[in-house]
Amino acid sequence: MSLSEKFQNKFYCICGEAVIFEIIDDIECDWGSHTVIRCPKCEDLFSVDCECPAFQNILKLSPLNEQLLSDEEKSDYMKNSHPN
Repeated sequence: MSLSEKFQNKFYCICGEAVIFEIIDDIECDWGSHTVIRCPKCEDLFSVDCECPAFQNILKLSPLNEQLLSDEEKSDYMKNSHPN
């Protein structure tokens, strides 16, 4: 399932709201560019391709949404992380 398809479903944000996240492609940080999602309620940004100190960690959404990421996706996310 592609990222665009995955986030067409409602997921819980860390603000406690069930929302359909907005997908924003190609936001830059000091290490490169990212695809991020934004909560339409609290407007927090979450990096979905790897952990980045410039954005919230998508793994924070995982405990609230069991179907969000597989174990393999969680592992890949952490492997590609930027330094803190």
